[in-house]
Amino acid sequence: MQSLSVSDLQRNLHKLDEFNIIEIVDKRRNQIKGYFLDCSYKELIRKLSGEEKQKKNNLLKIVGILDEGSDDTRESLHEERLARYE
Repeated sequence: MQSLSVSDLQRNLHKLDEFNIIEIVDKRRNQIKGYFLDCSYKELIRKLSGEEKQKKNNLLKIVGILDEGSDDTRESLHEERLARYE
């Protein structure tokens, strides 16, 4: 895996062609901004993100927090649970 700065990436966009995975770094703030993945990983990423979303939905339904037709989001339920213990 290669690391590139944001400015280096802007100047040399052709470097994206040379690698499958590139870590994009903001050198001023010393932060990782993200990763560039070659399009050959597209289906794998979709599969993994779909599985993660399905696991979260299944867990919420098993626990009984959500039922079909509920408008509650995961974040609002989390905030509600935290408010009980404050």
